[in-house]
Amino acid sequence: MPRARLQTLTEQMFYTLLCLDTECCGIDILDRVPEMTGGRVRVGSGTLYTLLEQFLEEGFIRETRVEGRRRSYILTASGREVLEREYRRIIRQAEDYRRIFGKEDTK
Repeated sequence: MPRARLQTLTEQMFYTLLCLDTECCGIDILDRVPEMTGGRVRVGSGTLYTLLEQFLEEGFIRETRVEGRRRSYILTASGREVLEREYRRIIRQAEDYRRIFGKEDTK
């Protein structure tokens, strides 16, 4: 069964929304995601601009500024709720893993 659209977030989706806690443009996001994740996660420009359009349509972000082709965005209350829901889902997954395998957090 396919995943319901935007019910759960991919890593690229999660980190894109996380970047938009403060106003930024696409180029900023492309730089910030690898910085936030120590290079573990990258978002391609095609993926990013598709995600931004989807997030705008869903009301998760809003456009704050347009300067030529450069557009800036920020997270909405709805987007913050989606991000919080995804965070709680990830935490539950980690708790399940620890419960089943009896493992403590390791780095």
